[in-house]
Amino acid sequence: MRHLGAELLRVVPGECVITLPYSDKVTQQQGAFHGGAIGALADIAGGYAAMTVAPADQEVVTVEYKINFLAGCQGGELCATGRVVKAGKRVIVTAAEVMHVAEDGRQTPCAVLQQTIVPVPKSY
Repeated sequence: MRHLGAELLRVVPGECVITLPYSDKVTQQQGAFHGGAIGALADIAGGYAAMTVAPADQEVVTVEYKINFLAGCQGGELCATGRVVKAGKRVIVTAAEVMHVAEDGRQTPCAVLQQTIVPVPKSY
């Protein structure tokens, strides 16, 4: 999502934080952040968190996710935090929280996601 302006802020074992600034590239017809952009941001944050606990010779892919949108948000930026809930041998479960950070610093919960991820052999 670099082409949309997303920035990786922090990656530590089991956690990842990514921000996405407001722009016309990520909005819907009413000017709010598009649900697809919010979902992609949450998916990537959870996926990167999973990558930190996956075996070094493996990549990760999302098998399924469930997202709840909590509020429509305009302006400012989104901040997604992905965390590993449980890392098994075959499946990694993560959760992500997306917060809207307004220009004045106010934070509002925007979305929550739970996902199932599987490690797969690297193909490169």
